[in-house]
This record gives sequence, C-alpha cells and structure tokens, in this order.
Amino acid sequence: METHRITQPLEEHPRKPRKQLQPGATLFDRYLIQEVIGHGGMSSVYRARDMHFPNVLKLVAVKEMIITTNDPKTREMIIRNFEREANILATLNHPAIPKIFDYFSIEDRSYLVLDFVNGKDLDQILNETEGFLPESQVVQWALELCDVLAYLHNHKPEPIIFRDMKPSNVMVRPDGHITLIDFGIAKRFQAGQRGTMIGTEGYSPPEQYRGEATTLADIYALGATLHHLLTKRDPRLEPPFSFAERPIQKINPAVSPELVAVIEKALQYDPQDRFQTIDEMREALLGAARRTGVLNRIPAATAVINSGAIKPIWVFQCEDEIRGTPTVHNGRIYVGSYDYNLYALKSENGEFLWKYATEGGVVSKPVVYEGMVYFGSEDQRLYAVHAVTGRVSWTHYAGGRVRSSPRIADDHVFYGADSASLYAVQAATGLEVWRADLDEAIRSTPFVTNEALYVGAESGDFYCLDYRGDIKWRYKAKRAITSSPLVQDAYVYFASLDGQVYALEASTGWLVWRFRMGKGSISSPTIADKLLFLGSTDGHIYAIDIQSGREAWRYRTEHQVNSSPVVYRDALYIGSVDGALYCLEYRTGRLRWKFQTDGPITGNPIVYDDVVYFGSTDHKLYALLA
Repeated sequence: METHRITQPLEEHPRKPRKQLQPGATLFDRYLIQEVIGHGGMSSVYRARDMHFPNVLKLVAVKEMIITTNDPKTREMIIRNFEREANILATLNHPAIPKIFDYFSIEDRSYLVLDFVNGKDLDQILNETEGFLPESQVVQWALELCDVLAYLHNHKPEPIIFRDMKPSNVMVRPDGHITLIDFGIAKRFQAGQRGTMIGTEGYSPPEQYRGEATTLADIYALGATLHHLLTKRDPRLEPPFSFAERPIQKINPAVSPELVAVIEKALQYDPQDRFQTIDEMREALLGAARRTGVLNRIPAATAVINSGAIKPIWVFQCEDEIRGTPTVHNGRIYVGSYDYNLYALKSENGEFLWKYATEGGVVSKPVVYEGMVYFGSEDQRLYAVHAVTGRVSWTHYAGGRVRSSPRIADDHVFYGADSASLYAVQAATGLEVWRADLDEAIRSTPFVTNEALYVGAESGDFYCLDYRGDIKWRYKAKRAITSSPLVQDAYVYFASLDGQVYALEASTGWLVWRFRMGKGSISSPTIADKLLFLGSTDGHIYAIDIQSGREAWRYRTEHQVNSSPVVYRDALYIGSVDGALYCLEYRTGRLRWKFQTDGPITGNPIVYDDVVYFGSTDHKLYALLA
C-alpha cells in the first residue's frame, strides 16, 4: 500500500473530535481540496480539483477514512472494507456508478478518488419537498435503480450485492438521472457464505441481520426505499420489518394500487416470497406503470433538480450589474460590468487577478487574440489591454456607445457603435482601416466570413459588406436588429424586434423563410443538428427547423428571454429575465434543471471544459458544472 503526503495542515472540525482537511490542502501534490461535501462517523467526502489537468477544471470526489481505533482486529476490518470498496469500484463500468481514479493511504487515513457527482441525494430531496413526490418521478428512479442493481447482480465472475440501498445513497444529478454512491459495504456474493450484520436498520431485510444477505436483500431494500419516497415515513424511526403496519395508500392515497402491489411484494419478510431477481421486479414496475398510464408521464417528471440542488463551483461579485457575456481563455475568465470595469479572474476558482477601469458600462463580450483582450465600453471606446497584466495597449474612439462585441479576422478588429458606424481597426495598433457609415446604431455583433461581413442595425436594416466596408446588399426588416447574425452553410440567420426570425441566402440576401414569434427578439441564434435556437421577449425559447422554418419545440420561461443560447453536448443553456439559467435537452426542449439568481440574466452563458459561466444583474458571475 503506497504512502503519500498532505502538503497543507489540517484543522479541527467544530463538531467532530477528528480532524478534517481544510480547503487549500493538497493530497499527493495532485488533489486540491475545495470543500467538505459530506461526513460521517469515521469518514469525510471532499470536492477537489485534479491538478494534473492544469488547463481544465477537472473535479473529483475524495473520500477519506480516518482509522481512530487501537484495536488491531477492528482496524484490519475497516481497512479491508475500504480496500474492498476500491477493488469493487475498479471493476465496474456503468453510467450510474461513479468511476474510481485513485486509492492510497497516508498514515491513519485512506483515500478513494472518484467521479464528482453534482446534485442532491434522495434524502435531501425528500426533506425539501412539500407534500408527496409524484408517482411518475418515483417510478422513473425505481426503474433506473433496477437497471444499476441488475448490472451489479449480473456482474462476472461473481454477483455484487450493494447491501445499503437507501435514499441517502442515491444521488440525483442535474439531468434528473441517478447515481448510486457509497459502495463501502458492497460485497461479492458467494453462495452459502455467512457474514456479520452490515447495513442500515429499517432498510435491511431480516436475513441481512443474520449475516445471510443475497441479491434478494437489495430487492427488499429497494422496496423499503420506494416506500419511504412515497410515504415520507422514515423506516429507521419505525420498528424493523413493520411496513405492513404502514400501508402506502393509507398514508398517500394518490399512489396507484398497481405500484403498491409491486412494493409490497419486494418487502416480503420471507425472501422466497419476493421477486427472485431484480429484472423480475423491473418488469413488474414497467407493467404497473403501463397499466396506470404513469409510464407516459415519466419524461415530463425527470426535471426535479432546481437551484437548491445545484451548488456553484464559485461565485464572484462585482460592484454593479453584469449584463454582458464572459470569455474564457488560457485559464482566465474575462467579463465586463456596469461598474465600468473589465475583470480578469482565474477560471478554476474565480480568484481576482486584475480589473481595468473604463468610463462607462461594459456590456460588450471580450475577445482574446494574440495576448490581448479587446472589448467595448459605453464610454465610446474600443479597448485593447494585455490579457495577463491588464495594462492598456491602445483605445479606439468610436463616437458613440460601444455595445457591439468585437470580432477578429485577418489581424483586424471589426465592431459597431451607436454612432451608426461599423469599424475595422488593426488589432496590433488600433489604427482605423475603414469605417462604414450606416443608417442607425450598430449594437449587433458582426459575423465575419472569408468573403463578407454581416451585421444588423437599429434601423431594421441588415447589411452584407465586403472587406473594404462597401455594402454588397441589404435586407429591410420592420424593426430594429440587435440580434447578432449567424452564417452557416450559405445561409445567414438573425432575429428582429419585429417578432420574426429570418433566414436569407448569404450571397444574395434573398429571403428563404421567416418564422414568427409572439414578440420581438434581441437574442442571437445558435444551431445544432439542423435546429436553430434563440429566445424571445414573449418569454419563450424556440427551436426552429432550419430546412423548413417551422417550429420544432418551444419552452416557456417566466419572463422575456434576451439572453442567447449555447449548446453543449446534448444540452442547451440560456438565461431569462426571470433570473434563472435554464438547462434544456436541446432535441426535445425538456427542462433538465434551472438555477435561480437574484436578478435578470441578459447576457449569454458560455461553456468551457464542462463548466458553464454566466453573469447576472445581481452583480455576480457564476460558475456551475454543465
């Protein structure tokens, strides 16, 4: 067994006689402890950062076991159980089971390094839910738990018995799916082998008290867990094996008799009267759900994770509102604020690095290029500051507020201003190359291709310009175009405050299709899998088929949506003036989770290395796990 080291001191936990690692401690010169996320009698669980990935925020869970006993036999048993958990996890590969990355010991402490699971356990969800959980939601979790138990029970060369199924060992992730945690007393099953009674009173079946647990013990414990979820009656506070004295429908009449029958069979005192395999129980659950119609309601019931279940990785507070969009580059995050500053922070922890003060609010999204950060301010200037030091290199005076975000191509910076001009300046020097004087303020961010630039104006005109700043064509909408255009596959897409989304041929400006929303939009579109996404002031998030221009789905928030969406993997992230950041499944529009801030979100989220960053008018910049 290897011995490593802790490179920072320990501190005494105020309520525990044993010591815990404090934030900032480093294990094995690799795992930087961030905070305690759980603790028990002899163990603690920490959230940590894996420093072997310096340019990526890779979070892990570090489970620590402290051995305080002087009894050699007890000490040996504790170490054996901890090693067994490590060995079992190392052989498992299932999406609902955390992966193990490392195992080591330091003096009287042993450590497991695992996947960090974001979310809340079912015990917490139960305690925070008013009234009873919906049957459809409980059935969804039950089916997923059957799947992971079936994987364990069918494991080769020997089945694995979990032996500690209970709500606190089931984490619900932000996507609504479950992860089974704490394999500390799981064991490989060997027929005829007896052992000591290990488990949790109230959830464990009678035979487990006698040290005779088989895979049927997990079936009983799952039944006990479902009984607890549906009735909110904790079996640990009741006499053992007394579920028959607490009929589910007497406590919660909304539960269907079909589901009750499945749970009662799983809770039979005699193992031979229960389901004989977890697959058999799963089929019974599916049958009950089909007969009652619950199965059809399961997809709508998966999004129970709200802002209370999602804890930010870090939060940074500015002195005024954040209305714009941040940028991440080389381990730093840059964001502007209405306190007139551009901030530079460490992306891993939100640590302040520097700020640069302008003379106006900063809503423009910063762009990093060749070691410089470019951004505009409402003080009518475009700034270029050094990305590392925050020292200004040059400024360009625009003659009007700069709310458009810069775009860089071929060593030139392109941006618009309220002076009704679109500018091209040299990135290295800030010298103006040309200026295109248009009809009205340019708050749209230009899109640059190899052949042309595309930008909208507050007059409702949409322009295509060449690299000399000459207009190639223009298209007239009925109201202002603040939305920033997107060019893809020879078409350009944008929205207008006239309530329509436009698709034009990029080369000619000919209209291909229009899509009408309930109200106007300043949201900028994004595209994934032939679907175009954006928000509207009518409070909806829209998905539009880019081939037909027809609606694929819409999702209603509680206020207008001025933010622009970002798609990452299979999820769409977007903010709303209702103060929430929404995470939707982008193919269906189904809500996965939402995170509530204390102010409207008008800027756009960005996602980088599995972390979503966004600002709010509550003055805060947030970093959440995506």
